[in-house]
Amino acid sequence: LRCSCSAGGGLVEAGGSLRLSCAASGFTSDDYSGVTFDDYAIGWFRQVPGKEREAVGCISLPDSSTYYVDSVKGRFTISRDNGKNTVYLQMNSLNSEDTAVYYCAAPRVGRGCYYGMDYWGKGTQVTVSS
Repeated sequence: LRCSCSAGGGLVEAGGSLRLSCAASGFTSDDYSGVTFDDYAIGWFRQVPGKEREAVGCISLPDSSTYYVDSVKGRFTISRDNGKNTVYLQMNSLNSEDTAVYYCAAPRVGRGCYYGMDYWGKGTQVTVSS
């Protein structure tokens, strides 16, 4: 599985919004035939230079339950469009503490959010100006 965390990163003023997209591909070459995008949980992470990577949230299996770190609850929303093989991170009411490189990631097929992530996207910079 390949994850590309691309569209949506950039510079925004405090209080503004951004939407990140994570497009996945290559999952049909996984070790199980017939898998589709909706067989994967997708997590969002972020990292600031000099700090440990932080889990932001995740959309899990089998019912697309979502989980968020306390600092983004009520402001961030994860959703998925399986027809487009894409997961979104809608970020509202952004503040300077949300400035980081954001990554999407996935565990192996069929595993939920509480497993370790095996596939990582390249990351996209989000900068919130105060």
